[in-house]
Amino acid sequence: MLSFIRSDLSDLKAYTPHPETAMEGVSATPIRRDRLDTNESPYDLPAELKQKLGWTYEQLIETNRYPDGTHHSLREAIAEYVNESAGLSAGAIAPSQLSVGNGSDELIRSILIATCLNGQGSILVADPTFSMYAILAQTLGIEAIAVGRHEENFAIDLDAAQQALETQKNPPIRVIFVVHPNSPTANALTPAEIDWLRAIPDNILVVVDEAYFEFSQTTLVGELKQHPNWAILRTFSKAFRLAAMRVGYAIAHPDLIAALEKIRLPYNLPSFSQVAAELAMQQRSHLLASIPETLAERDRLYQSLSNLSGLTVWPSSANFIYLRGDRQTPLDLARLAAELKTRGTLVRYTCDGLRVTVGTPSENQRTLENFQGLLGASS
Repeated sequence: MLSFIRSDLSDLKAYTPHPETAMEGVSATPIRRDRLDTNESPYDLPAELKQKLGWTYEQLIETNRYPDGTHHSLREAIAEYVNESAGLSAGAIAPSQLSVGNGSDELIRSILIATCLNGQGSILVADPTFSMYAILAQTLGIEAIAVGRHEENFAIDLDAAQQALETQKNPPIRVIFVVHPNSPTANALTPAEIDWLRAIPDNILVVVDEAYFEFSQTTLVGELKQHPNWAILRTFSKAFRLAAMRVGYAIAHPDLIAALEKIRLPYNLPSFSQVAAELAMQQRSHLLASIPETLAERDRLYQSLSNLSGLTVWPSSANFIYLRGDRQTPLDLARLAAELKTRGTLVRYTCDGLRVTVGTPSENQRTLENFQGLLGASS
């Protein structure tokens, strides 16, 4: 490494998105590529909404002007949706309780800067989980303490987590990150886990990542008033089909939001992204109408994959499924992922398992056929 670069970065493994050359080196070029490795929606924005965005870009957005750095109208629209979707009264969550980021990643980074930087704290995660918590912490020189999960249902090992909190550390744990439902394992928080979070002392921030809320329909937003040390993260990248726009938001106590706003880079969200997110809020009933089909397809994938020999498949509360090889018939899942790729199906090999995003019905059918063909051929 160059001498002016921090030496600890040599041990850091960057997050690996799916590359544009994901099919490079594949023999017999496939007819299509089913991208089921990043938990995106399989559906693009409807053509009429794309046309409306195109008109807005052409007629209303001045590219020589900075975007709205306050996100005022977008925060009002999000607050209305959050209250509506959680069954809360109008105004229960106010715009002052929202911070909008360039994806949830920016918000995670801002939370870490606001709480743990300069040796003031460390974070606690339960592996396997979303890798960016630890990656972003390590880029800032913040220690990430990991505890395990119970393999039968991937619930957090609460005894280990509580012990980690009670063990004297320097710096102390200042933030706990949980995902509801978790990625890559797709399990929602259990009642025991939620009770544990409710008992966390007020001097520790609990971040509940609800990126897949629209699929699970389970949220802790209604408890924020009782827990000022809680923050909830959401995204437009999944159910709202705006992964290309990079829009995420945090819901939290106004004082935490004020701190995040101090840290947020000015004009962090382009005008086009803001307009797209506002349009998604206006058209939310239309965009979310595909959710029942996704859930039905998820259940079909789960049942069909569970019937294949050699696989252990876990129930899902999200728009993806997690599986591993069973103990009786060990599988080389990295190789299986590579072989699926040669057939045009991209899945994510992570944490000794495969994460399979729920696609369109035709994509899911091809996925099942490819799994059946490969596992049948190897048996």
